[in-house]
Amino acid sequence: MKKTIAMLLTAALSASLLSGCVSTAQNTTAAQSAETSSADTSSADGSSADKTGKSTAESSADSASYTIGVGQFAEHGSLDNCREGFMAGLAEEGIEEGVNLTVLYDNSQADGGTASQIATNFIGKGVDLMCGIATPMAQAEYGVAKKSDIPVIFTAVTDPVAAELANADGTPAGEVTGTSDKLPVEAQLKMIREILPEAKNIGIMYTTSEVNSESAIAEYKELAPQYGFEIVDTGISSSADIALAADTLINKVDCITNLTDNTVVASLPVILDKAAAKNIPVFGSEIEQVKIGCLAAMGLDYIELGRQTGKMAAQVLRGEKKASEMNYETIKEAAFYGNTRVAGNLGITLPEDLTKNAAELFTEIAQ
Repeated sequence: MKKTIAMLLTAALSASLLSGCVSTAQNTTAAQSAETSSADTSSADGSSADKTGKSTAESSADSASYTIGVGQFAEHGSLDNCREGFMAGLAEEGIEEGVNLTVLYDNSQADGGTASQIATNFIGKGVDLMCGIATPMAQAEYGVAKKSDIPVIFTAVTDPVAAELANADGTPAGEVTGTSDKLPVEAQLKMIREILPEAKNIGIMYTTSEVNSESAIAEYKELAPQYGFEIVDTGISSSADIALAADTLINKVDCITNLTDNTVVASLPVILDKAAAKNIPVFGSEIEQVKIGCLAAMGLDYIELGRQTGKMAAQVLRGEKKASEMNYETIKEAAFYGNTRVAGNLGITLPEDLTKNAAELFTEIAQ
């Protein structure tokens, strides 16, 4: 009996050990299978891939979403066009508002203090990037962004070096870059001479606090004598000064040429009305100014400028480049825009050499 019991116990023990071995083997095989599966879906750079064959890094990039702060310094057509172009440039790069992009937008209404508050608010909300439209807004954003790692992309900044957003060689001053709307001053002077062969004095109104305007006036004064002109400039500190300054300037000049000065552009209708009453031609610096009543301009397309900026911003958002690795860019080609209705009101005929190659001619004055 004892022998029989001993034999039964031995058999039971053997069965238990055999079962444990099988279980262990199965677990080992499953683990090896999982490792093989994981290895099969790893890319050469070590990132894993999903069933579509994309690496996890690529899938993450496709599904990434961003929040940006867009600050605009003033409310007028050229800066509005910059904003429109900026959003279009981002969308063309696959970063689209309402899809994978949240946009916080604000306008400082040409007030420097408000611009700084807007920039601080963007920082507080943890945006991934800030866009500054016009020099004072770009300066405000970069001023507060220096204390964070948030990059700033600017547009419509006439002189990034004078604004201390870039170094003399064009390299970024920090995590900041973008596009410049530097005026084609010589082309503008040549155009004015063609249209007004007898003119001697050109008036320019500018805001003393806008470094972009001071830079442009310096270039005008340097080049004007080559075309037989003298520049008469009048500085203002706010929009409240414009009406009186316009009255004074109009009585000293044969024509006025407008810069990209934000405070002046925002009040351009006041200047146009006063100049029209004295039969004084006003030249613009871009398409929107000609549309609303300037005689002509050798100007820039601000939608294209904004689009170029949006594409730069997309590279920064996707992590392809840092803002500090990208020199600021410019649009170098200017185009002729004219308004035949304004010309008729002034008794002026726009030269055919200009009109035949015009980017656009307007026959009405937009309200």
